[in-house]
Amino acid sequence: MDRASKEAFVAEFNEKLGRAQLAIVTDYRGIDVNSMVTFRKSLAAVEGAEYKVVKNRLARRAIEGTDFEGLLEFLDGPNGVLLSYGDVVEAAKTLTEFMKDNEDMEVKGAALDGAMLSEAQIKALAELPSKAVLQSMLLGVLQAPSRNFVSLLANANRQIINVLAAYRDKLEESS
Repeated sequence: MDRASKEAFVAEFNEKLGRAQLAIVTDYRGIDVNSMVTFRKSLAAVEGAEYKVVKNRLARRAIEGTDFEGLLEFLDGPNGVLLSYGDVVEAAKTLTEFMKDNEDMEVKGAALDGAMLSEAQIKALAELPSKAVLQSMLLGVLQAPSRNFVSLLANANRQIINVLAAYRDKLEESS
């Protein structure tokens, strides 16, 4: 890799880190090429997620000055970095699913919006519902008060009609 290529990689990786919400540093030793291709294909299905094998020295230069500086301590040996720009839950789910079948892959460290995460926290993140499900749950919660208010008004009208019908029936019986 010549100097210009290295500078281009550092600039590109730094730009990607600037957009990323989640970065996970993994040790991929022991993973065969076919498994890695399968992992990348499954990650491609996740919107806004990618996995890059990085050279530590260049990755260090790119990470310096970003929210992910805490990951610098994990950059030794062969590393790959999973970056997620969109739905971090789906990216974490894809990684943990892959790790179940490929025990050789190991999470060294992770950061979500600048906060460091442990492997247990990544697994907990992967167990959350997806962004779309969370949005629909929030929409249901936001709609509940107005739905309850409409039901209350409808019930009040029904009660008035029932009282008037009972009064009418009583008048008919007495006549």
